[in-house]
Amino acid sequence: MARYIFVTGGVVSSLGKGLSSASLAYLLQSRGYKVRLRKLDPYLNVDPGTMSPFQHGEVFVTDDGAETDLDLGHYERFSGVTAKKTDNITTGKIYSDVLRKERKGEYLGKTVQVIPHITNRIKEFIKHDSYKEDFVICEIGGIVGDIESLPFVEAIRQFSNDIDKKNALFIHLTLVPYLKASDEIKTKPTQHSVKELRSIGIQPDIIICRSERPIPLEHRKKISLFCNVNIKNVIETVDVKTIYEAPISFAREKLDVQVLDYFKIKSKKSNNLLPWKKITKITLNTKRHVNIAIIGKYVELKDAYKSLDEALTHGGISNNLKVNLVRIDSEKLKVSEIKNKLKKVSGILIPGGFGKRGTEGKIEAIRYARINKIPFLGICYGMQMAIIEFARNQLKIKKATSSEFDKGGVHIIGLMHEWEKSGRKVQGTDKDLGGTMRLGSYDAILKDKSKIRNIYKSRLIKERHRHRYEVDISYKEIFEKKGLIFSGLSPDNKLPEIIELKNHPWFIGVQFHPEFKSRPLSPHPLFSSFIKAAKNHR
Repeated sequence: MARYIFVTGGVVSSLGKGLSSASLAYLLQSRGYKVRLRKLDPYLNVDPGTMSPFQHGEVFVTDDGAETDLDLGHYERFSGVTAKKTDNITTGKIYSDVLRKERKGEYLGKTVQVIPHITNRIKEFIKHDSYKEDFVICEIGGIVGDIESLPFVEAIRQFSNDIDKKNALFIHLTLVPYLKASDEIKTKPTQHSVKELRSIGIQPDIIICRSERPIPLEHRKKISLFCNVNIKNVIETVDVKTIYEAPISFAREKLDVQVLDYFKIKSKKSNNLLPWKKITKITLNTKRHVNIAIIGKYVELKDAYKSLDEALTHGGISNNLKVNLVRIDSEKLKVSEIKNKLKKVSGILIPGGFGKRGTEGKIEAIRYARINKIPFLGICYGMQMAIIEFARNQLKIKKATSSEFDKGGVHIIGLMHEWEKSGRKVQGTDKDLGGTMRLGSYDAILKDKSKIRNIYKSRLIKERHRHRYEVDISYKEIFEKKGLIFSGLSPDNKLPEIIELKNHPWFIGVQFHPEFKSRPLSPHPLFSSFIKAAKNHR
């Protein structure tokens, strides 16, 4: 039977519950155990798919086509365990499921209530689809005390009783702030947060204290005393210079040891921190660097391109150098400024996105990269913008555009059902936006003797998608005559997956999102190759 570890947060959000859960997962795996990670989100959206990145950060996509919270990206990158649809649920999804059953009469006339019906559905989610794992780590979104988090906290309280308390462990992550004015570290917020948790019926077994400074022993003893937690289980986590230090930091504090002790389990082997020490050394100490421009709409919010930022860093690690990200707002990018803003970058990347805003800035930046032989990577929407740029400036189709943002013009890009009327299932509509895209892992066949084939070292690849619009395959021949090669296609040869430019050192566009599959311990080959090209550019 699996042991369950529940991670809650207190005081403020964004303390690092996801990173803490992911680091613990790696440490337990390193000791020889099988781990699964899950996220329970308290918002009423069914999933984050239709939420603005400014509201929620990036939407992470799983192999099986779920649009999920970005913390699942942390889980995959640190543990290497591929997430599933069954690893993320929201309040909106839970209520939708319960109300659907109520409409079908499955509750036999009973009054449907938060307890037991909503909490029972949460408990079903926690336990569902976990069979061979030694540990299931469940992170509860939000913070204790938020009204929307109450059903989740109540559900995990009940769940611990259902499976016998000895099989459940509660970890509470709190902030221990430092007040500069009085030069003091304060434990009171942690005490109040734990008091709030205990008032709901949960006594934390381990408290992780997030702080910008080391917490003196006397303060940890104070937390131990007032929060009724053994001093060994008051774990300190001081702000790290890079997130890749997190597993090292938690191992130093013996978090994994305390977890195994709680469950009365002996370690199968010692944890292996050498890979993390190696990449941390490269990340922090390397003197060589390259500047990569990310040109997108959401650059003001760092979490909007979280997986992308990490994948570029991984590409730097594989090339033993640091990647400096130059974030440029495509909406504010004027044609007259492009040369000045991009003259010091060694690579240009256009990420995924939706809608018309910022498209002209992206298209002009792509033209600059093409003409000046600067390494370029276009991802999803970025590939489509590269297609439009080439059509306008090389094929002289001046009105080339996408039906996504322009109902007139020549639609080089369109919804599948706009240019493929039969033989395929319609993937998108103009009415419903949530969950209607081409989502999840799809195959692509790579062209012989192409640059992309050389990068992947494989004819068949599987990558994750998240988009509604596709490049019209009927334009393939005229593009290739001018030197833009469709070097990756869907197995039925109907959907362009990858483009690359002849007579250019490195110019590639992909319809999928390779960043979702990159890992710090196993960088994605596309990003490794892109950063290598950028390194050689200057």
